[in-house]
Amino acid sequence: MADQPRTLSFTAAGGAWGLVRRIGLGVAILLAVAIGLYYPIGMLALHTIDDNPDFQIEAPAAGASRTVAMAAALIEREVDTHSWVANDPFFLPGWALDNMANYQTGMVGALSRFAVEMGDQIARTRGTSRVDQDLDRAAGLLKYPGNVWIFDLSTSFAPTASSEAQYRAARKALLSFNERLAANKAVFDRRGDNLLATLDRIAADLGSTAGLLEKQVSERSGNLLDFAADDVFYATKGRLYAYFMLLRELGKDFDRVIAERDAGRVWTQMIDGFREAALLQPWVVLNGAPDSQFLPSHLAAQGFYLLRARTQLREMTDILRK
Repeated sequence: MADQPRTLSFTAAGGAWGLVRRIGLGVAILLAVAIGLYYPIGMLALHTIDDNPDFQIEAPAAGASRTVAMAAALIEREVDTHSWVANDPFFLPGWALDNMANYQTGMVGALSRFAVEMGDQIARTRGTSRVDQDLDRAAGLLKYPGNVWIFDLSTSFAPTASSEAQYRAARKALLSFNERLAANKAVFDRRGDNLLATLDRIAADLGSTAGLLEKQVSERSGNLLDFAADDVFYATKGRLYAYFMLLRELGKDFDRVIAERDAGRVWTQMIDGFREAALLQPWVVLNGAPDSQFLPSHLAAQGFYLLRARTQLREMTDILRK
């Protein structure tokens, strides 16, 4: 009889331990389910390849540039409205959205090139004045890598300027330039030679982009496991889309020059060409052999539309040279 309470206490302890184990198992299952849903649900919520060809901006103040306003609007849209994912660390679902990341960085590449051309050509008086400080700042900030989070452990353990912070600062500089332009305190020289120089630089940049496509096709076409094909495709798509939007507004900024050269039809065809090139978006990017009967080569197709748009751009520069 003296041993009975001890037996009961052992039984109670065993029951309590079993309850703890069941609760722990339930918590572990819930955590596993939560983690399993975290990435796919988060990815679905974040994933946006925004290639809306009808994206519009609010009309800037009289005298300001619509093209500069568009550049600022695209930065705000990708960084704040859609969320910048190219620098997301592994514990955020955006880390797995490589197509969106490449698309966004491709867009910033085009915006950076445009800011440089603005500072070197359009925002100077025949190259004799100094580079506009706001545009120079914007061009430098837009060259900042897109994959820098608030910590960059490859250089330091201290917090650093994130890609988003740099791009927001670039947007602020662009808006500052437009405000000064509207107040006649900045230069936007709407001359044909300035437009020509800007289009020439864009054409050169597209030539380099075509070279990247050609390299991927020549070295990896026909390989079903070409996991870099979609990276190249979406980086190119982002660049083409940004140029499409910028050129659309540039035509409005330089409408007088285009009308004087009787080049309205050629300009419209060029814009339509960029639109078609920018809107390609297959469900799955394949890098099949260019002459394949069954598997398409989306990179080769994209390259065709890119080079056609570039040729139309060259037709416009030929007119401006006359």
